[in-house]
Amino acid sequence: MRTLGIIGGLGPESTIDYYGRIIALYRERTADGSYPQFIINSINMKKGLDFMDANNLAGMAEYLLEEIGRLAQAGATFGLISANTPHIVFDEVASQSTIPLISIVEATCAAAKTRKLKRLALFGTRYTMQATFYPKVFSRVGIELLLPDAKDQDYIHDKYFKELVSGKFLPETRAGLLAIVDRMKANSQIDGVILAGTELPLILRDSEYNGIPFLDTTEIHCEAAVTEMLS
Repeated sequence: MRTLGIIGGLGPESTIDYYGRIIALYRERTADGSYPQFIINSINMKKGLDFMDANNLAGMAEYLLEEIGRLAQAGATFGLISANTPHIVFDEVASQSTIPLISIVEATCAAAKTRKLKRLALFGTRYTMQATFYPKVFSRVGIELLLPDAKDQDYIHDKYFKELVSGKFLPETRAGLLAIVDRMKANSQIDGVILAGTELPLILRDSEYNGIPFLDTTEIHCEAAVTEMLS
């Protein structure tokens, strides 16, 4: 079995979710009572956000490469970054990493293509929504990504960092997020929503809402990781 290494802590709540989901998926697929062995390097989210706020993408990439190196030294034979926003530098990091990495964006794109989805809303941090790393991948297979309007982007970003990363999942925030889905369904004719923030599936736990499927990037990433572990 290949040994998975995870860059976690970005943020802690979603890292816990990755841990639980990987174990559950592994046990479901092996069905022999065993548990997977893997390595988590929980890094400092604030340091990563400081790089993002300063638009220091080279610094962000260097930081991730250093921490991925620690996973390799600990015995990981492949890895992943358990967050969407750091994938803004994924191509640079993957090209220099000493171990192969699974992209959350590529895995999610493959899942969307399998489900024949064509117009997807992109929910995530402001860094993710306003960057090009998601559209660049999805445009290759003819899938259009649509953003919430500026006010709704501010709402999602604000709730993300003031509540979700701290483990606060409030019913009124869930209602606010679902209202954005309703508006985008009515105004943009979306046929799905990418939960491109790994805390978002912790508050939007259903697989769909009002006929609109949610692409849970955490679940998709974990499934790809377990497939690789067992390859």
